[in-house]
Amino acid sequence: MRADHRDPQVTHRILDFSDLDGWEDDNHAAALKVFTETCADMTEPDWRNICAVAQSLRREEAKSFFQLFFRPVEITRNQPALFTGYYEPELTGSRHPDARFRYPLYAMPPEARGGPWLTRREILTSGVMDNRGLEIAWVDDPVELFFLQIQGSGRIRLREGGSIRVGYGGANGQPYRSVGEELVRRGVYSPHQVSAKVIGNWVRRNPEEGQELLFHNPSYVFFRKLDDMPDGRGPLGAMNRSLTPMRSIAVDPAYTPLGAPVWLEADGAVPMRRLMVAQDTGSVIRGAQRADIFTGSGAAAGRMAGRMRDTGRMVVLMPIQRAYALLPGDI
Repeated sequence: MRADHRDPQVTHRILDFSDLDGWEDDNHAAALKVFTETCADMTEPDWRNICAVAQSLRREEAKSFFQLFFRPVEITRNQPALFTGYYEPELTGSRHPDARFRYPLYAMPPEARGGPWLTRREILTSGVMDNRGLEIAWVDDPVELFFLQIQGSGRIRLREGGSIRVGYGGANGQPYRSVGEELVRRGVYSPHQVSAKVIGNWVRRNPEEGQELLFHNPSYVFFRKLDDMPDGRGPLGAMNRSLTPMRSIAVDPAYTPLGAPVWLEADGAVPMRRLMVAQDTGSVIRGAQRADIFTGSGAAAGRMAGRMRDTGRMVVLMPIQRAYALLPGDI
C-alpha cells in the first residue's frame, strides 16, 4: 500500500475488480441507473465524459462499463471501517395545531443564519419562535421530531389528507451531541443496547427526564418544504437529487467524490456486497472508510437503519487516470 504524498496518513491502493468480493453477482444495471441520476452534476471533464457514455448504455452493458472506465481504489486513513444506516422518517401531523398536534417543524429564522445561534433549549423555551409564521406543520410526537432532525428530511402524513415532504433547511450552528452516548454515560444502558427505538421508548417512559435528555443535544435543525417532490421519489441528498434505497450512501467528500460509484462490503448480520453511489453527506460521516446507507422511507426502513453498525470495507471506483494520479509520483 502506498502513502498519499499530500497526507502521509492517507493511503491509496488500486485493486482489480476480481478483488471485490461479490462483484460478479451484483445488479450492475441498478447501480448504473442510480449513477446516471447525478453524474451529470459532476463538473470535472473526466467525470462528465464518463457520464455521457453511461447515459447511452443498455442495461446489459452496465458491468462492462464500470470495468472499462474505472479502477477500484481502496482509500484508508488509520481508522476502521464503519457503515451505518439512515432513512426518511414518516411522521403524523397537521397543518394546524391542537392538543394532539403541538410540536412544530420550523423554517429557519433569518437571524439564525451565518453563525452559532441559540441552543435547542433556548429555541424551544424562550418564545423566540412564537407568532412569526415559521411553522411548516405540527406533529404529535416530540421524539419522532427529534429523530427527524437527525435524519434531515422526511414526510409528514397529514390528518387532513395528503402529505408534506420536508428537507434540511439549515441549523443553529451548535455542536451535535449524541443523546445515546449520554444515556451510556449515565449508566442507563450499555453501548450495545442503545438504538433509536430504545432512546425513544426511554424518553416516552420518562417525559421530564426525557425532555432534559433531548436538550443535551444543543444542535437544532430547521426545515424547508419540498413542494415539487413526487411522492414516489426518495428524499433529496447533498447533490439535490432523490436518493435510492440501498443504492445511495452518504460519505465524507474529503475522501470520496460526490457522485462516484462505491463498492461496499459490509459485514453485518446479513453481509452486503453492493455497488452504491455517493450522493449524500452527513455531519457525523467522517473518514475514508465511513458511509451511511440510505435504507428508504418509513418505519421498516427506520428499523433496518437502526440495526446497522457494520464493519467491512469500501472501495471507490475512480476514472482510470484519476485513480493512478492518486499514487505517489515515484512509482
